[in-house]
Parts: sequence; structure tokens; C-alpha cells
Amino acid sequence: MTRSYKGKQIFMESLVAHGVEYIFGNPGTTELPIIDSLSDYPRIRYILALHESVAVGAANYYAQASHKTGVVNLHVAPGLGNAVGMLFNAYEAHTPLLVTAGQQDTRMRHREPLLSADLVAMAAPLSKWSVQAESARELPQIMHLAFKIANDQPQGPVFLSLPIDVMEEETDASPLPPSNRFVRSVPDPVGVASAAEVMARSRQPVIICGDGIAQAGAMDDLVRLAEFLGAPVWFEPLHHHVNFPSSHPNCRDRLPLDHGSVRHCVGEADAILLVGGNFFEEMWYNSKSPFPEIAKLVQLEPSPDRLARNFSVTVGLLGDIGAGLRALLEAMNQRIDDDFRAQAQERNANLGQIRALEEAAYEKRTEKQWHNRPVSPSRLMAEVKNAMPKDTIIVNETITASADLKRRIPFDRIGDYYGTRGGGIGQAMPGGIGVKLAHPDRPVIALSGDGSAMYTIQALWTAAHHGIPVVWIIVNNRTYRILKINMDTYRKRFGLPGDRPYPHTDLTDPDLEFVKLAEGLGVQAQRVTEPDAIAPAVRDALESGKPRLIDVLVKA
Repeated sequence: MTRSYKGKQIFMESLVAHGVEYIFGNPGTTELPIIDSLSDYPRIRYILALHESVAVGAANYYAQASHKTGVVNLHVAPGLGNAVGMLFNAYEAHTPLLVTAGQQDTRMRHREPLLSADLVAMAAPLSKWSVQAESARELPQIMHLAFKIANDQPQGPVFLSLPIDVMEEETDASPLPPSNRFVRSVPDPVGVASAAEVMARSRQPVIICGDGIAQAGAMDDLVRLAEFLGAPVWFEPLHHHVNFPSSHPNCRDRLPLDHGSVRHCVGEADAILLVGGNFFEEMWYNSKSPFPEIAKLVQLEPSPDRLARNFSVTVGLLGDIGAGLRALLEAMNQRIDDDFRAQAQERNANLGQIRALEEAAYEKRTEKQWHNRPVSPSRLMAEVKNAMPKDTIIVNETITASADLKRRIPFDRIGDYYGTRGGGIGQAMPGGIGVKLAHPDRPVIALSGDGSAMYTIQALWTAAHHGIPVVWIIVNNRTYRILKINMDTYRKRFGLPGDRPYPHTDLTDPDLEFVKLAEGLGVQAQRVTEPDAIAPAVRDALESGKPRLIDVLVKA
């Protein structure tokens, strides 16, 4: 006898088959078929959020840190609307998410029922695929496609609208098992040979990399190639991951957000290798090319959508990044001579000297601020480093203090650091939760600016409710400092007077009381104003085994 399934059972059993451990959500009435089914599927834990942005933000970082598909459960049109900001960030980060929202009974669709809207149209601009299940019979194929499309290159969110009557409808259709897909492919050998010729002839090579390096687990391959070439390694402006060891002499910095400044960073490069990123994210228009006229471009991408998208390239390689880097290194090794090897060693030595000078200058510059009250960002990050165990994972949304964080704390392994992509703020508060769920045996510290933290402060309740021991450090400068920096840039670019105030950028009058906010949401907290008290506070918070918040007043 053929077994029948309800739509909700097909949905839940598809999640189980794909290894889903968590659903991040804030449910409503139309989502009750899922909520009511949870007791029948104890392997799946529902992480309850008080706001949809927390649910999507946590799922985003969980997926990034676990290399699994994150699953989100939202409530019809208002819930999806509340989630759009974080959905944008996940879309820009190429995070594989299955975002669902309940929908009203399809038999009422033309009567404009409560809270209804065209959810598919709402989600479509920020999803790789947006669809509504019209019958339970469709759900097996829809769930199969949802996981496939979310994980195809480039990865990204998919959206599924689930009407309540479809979830309760019975069908003889059954869930499809997951596919075992082996999708890593070596780039075309002819293209690899052409790329090797370009790079082997270079005298000033430069590498620019994106999050595709970490997502492919190819950092060691990139290190070997950078050392072989004697090339500096730059990062795309916004990145989630450690893509190159930050303590390596060839490691430079993240690129600026305009083409003219990128051009300044790459110098007189005659060959530029672009690997695994969105090249380039811009905030300020600049008519200049980001590359010197003499530069030949080689791009390696797993996604045909991003290959040669914004620029004409000399050689474009489509394939797995790790396999592509290894093939390129092997092909180059067959083409270079002793003169190239000697020049590469000289370039490596020069990069090491530049790095040492930069470090010395940074220490001299920050030494004067060491005893500042409020504490300087540099001192704060040094104290955090002194207090944290070596296997600590950092989630960073400090924005204007990020340079100090990366100067003070080396990030040399994939998975030790998660930044922000997309640019929408409020990511670190839920992000810490997602990373901790992905790595329950490692300490997690999430650093957030005060302005960013207020976007998703409700994340504290979720951590308290579920017992998720994240330590949040609020880098509290009582202002949107990045807006003041950008105001200066804006005025300079458009020829406006620079001696004007910065209206509506200060977070004072009244001050934000993060200790009271945290305690009201069930999380123990303390404010730190003395530099010497930072490290003991961080150690105590980590050793507590509970979610904790530390509010550190820093110099703006």
C-alpha cells in the first residue's frame, strides 16, 4: 500500500534528509503546520527569534560557518518584509539559505485575506529562486530544487511560500532523497596554459581574492601561488572569511570602495589574478579604471555568472578554485626560469620589509593612545587578544575599528574569523549565535559597534532562551562614526565646505544603556571603562559558559 504524506510531512522529511539541524524563525499562524510538526522530528531544533532580522542573520552565519544550508521560517508579508535587510546581506554573501514563509489558504487568495501579499514577488529580487507551492504533490520537486539551487554556484538564498492548506493537503507523492553531487571541476587546460603564460611573463604580479577562497577551502593553494609569484594579496572590500593568512608578509589589506583608490593600491601591476569574488564593490563613483593600462587580467571563478562580468579579462578560467590554483601553479612551474624565481624571492623580501615598516609605524602611532580613557580601539583589541583562548572564533562588525582588530589579532586559518558582507548593519549580534551553533565546542566572541548592535539587540534574548554562550563586546563610541568619515569624503568629492557639523550621527541624549538592555533580555552584562579591566571581563565572560555582554566605552 502506497503511503500518503501531508505537505508538512514532505517539507519536514526533506529537511531531515538534507541534514538540517536548525530552523531559525519567528512564526505566526500560517506557520503552525511546521511548529506543530516539530515534536515529530526531534532531530530539528527551532531557534526562536523575537525579530525576523535576527532569524535570517543567525541562519546566514550558521550556514557560512557550518557549510550547510541554513533554513529560515518567517510569517507572511510583514515577517518577510522585516527580514529583507538581512536577506540582502545573505544574497550578497552568496549564502545557501532556504527561506520559507507561511501563506494564507489559497482558496482565499482573491479575497485579500489578513496579512497576505505576493510573497514570491517580494522575495524575488534577493533570491536565486522564488516560488510558491500550489499543491502538496509539487513539494517533493520543489524541495529538491530548493536545496539544489541554493547550493549551485554562485550559492545564495532561495524562497519558498507555503500556503497553510497546501501544508495540510495529503498526497501520494513522497519526498525525494538528496543527490550526491560531485561538482568540483578543473578549468580548461588550454585556458590554464594561457593564464600561466600571462603570469609567468609578469614582473609586478598582484593577486586580489574574495570569499570564494575560503568557501573552496583553497587558502593553502593561494599561499603557495602568492609565494611562487612574489605577489601581494589584496582582499575585496567586504568579506566574510579568512581567505589569506593575515600574518603572512604578502598579505596586504582590503581594497577601498572606489576604482581610483583600487588603482592606487595595485600600483604598476602588469598581471592581476582575480580569484573568487565580486570585483568590485563600489560606493563612490570614479571614472578611472581600477587597473593600470598595461595590466593583463586573469580571473578564476566557479561561477559563470561572475566570470568576466564587470571587466574584460585576458584569460577567464571557470572551475573549482582550489583545483584551478593548483593547475595554474603546476603550469607556471613548467614555464619559468631561474631569473623569474630570483625576482619572485626579491619581491617576497620587499613585501616582508614593507609589512615590518607598517607594523612599526602602527605601534608608534597607537603607543600614544595606550592609556587613553575612553579606551582606544587598538588597546581594546590588544586586551581581547590577551584574554581569548587560541581557538576562539571572532565575529566582527566593528566597522571603523576593524583595522585595529586585524592589526592586533592574527587570523591565519579559515573559520577563525567572520566579517560582514552586503553592508547592511546589525549582523554580528545574530551572527554570533549562528557561528556558535555551527561550532559549539569553540569560544565565540562577537564584536559590534553600538549603532550596529541596536539593529538586532533582540538576539540577546534568543541566546538566553536557548542557552547559546556567545560573548558580545560592544565597541561603544556613542556615534555612527562611519557616517562622519563618509561625510568628510562626500563633502570633499563634491566640493562642499568641510567645516560643518555632522547632524544626526551621535547616539547620545540619552545614552544607550547596553547593560540594562541586556539584563532586560536575560543576559548578564557589565560596562567597562578602564583599559586594565577589559581582559579580566572577557575571561570571566568566556569562563561563565553563558551568554554575556561587555559594553566597552571607546574613544570616538
